Amino acid sequence: MSHITLIRHGQANSTATDELSYDRLSELGHTQAAWLGHHLRDSGTHHTRLYTGTLRRHIETAEGMDTGLEPVRDARLNELEYFTLANLMQEQHGISFPSEQGQFALHLPQVFDYWRAGKIEGTPESWDSFHGRVSDALREISDGKGPALVVTSGGLISMTMAQAMHLDIPAMARLALAIMHTSMHRLFPIGGHWSPVLFNAVPHLDRPDRRIAQTHI
Repeated sequence: MSHITLIRHGQANSTATDELSYDRLSELGHTQAAWLGHHLRDSGTHHTRLYTGTLRRHIETAEGMDTGLEPVRDARLNELEYFTLANLMQEQHGISFPSEQGQFALHLPQVFDYWRAGKIEGTPESWDSFHGRVSDALREISDGKGPALVVTSGGLISMTMAQAMHLDIPAMARLALAIMHTSMHRLFPIGGHWSPVLFNAVPHLDRPDRRIAQTHI
């Protein structure tokens, strides 16, 4: 098993309420990606492979990082459709989409719980399907040679960590809410199992003039 470094995309369109309009980097998101790429080069961090989802924000982030690696696009690394799930929750159960940032802490675990329990009809995929595609994609990447970079999204990263640590839904939701844009999360194989050795690292943003760029939404 080769170690994997998961990277959340740069800040996207934070005012969006649907999947399509969310899926593009903001000006800050492009800058975050460039800063991360500079950090990886300046620190001599070694990776031999690059994978991304097929979403625009994943591709733009990887391009902005300018790693020099040829990316492999894999739709299994795409984010869960949170906006779609949230809109279905509102239509079917009267649970409103959060109107302020603090409300996401209650809303996200509720979405996950309803989704896993099959209480939302017409979802783009089931919870089990999401769980399975994440596991399958990461296992295949880990079977390859050399350390890999994986540019993806916060929900997928939190699912990966939940699988590695056997976390319940509330814990997984807390992880998802904590994950910053262009943060790094490393899984290292120990005893044939994944062990997280890095979580939510943003060394490229950890300086006084860039701390305002440590964004979640």
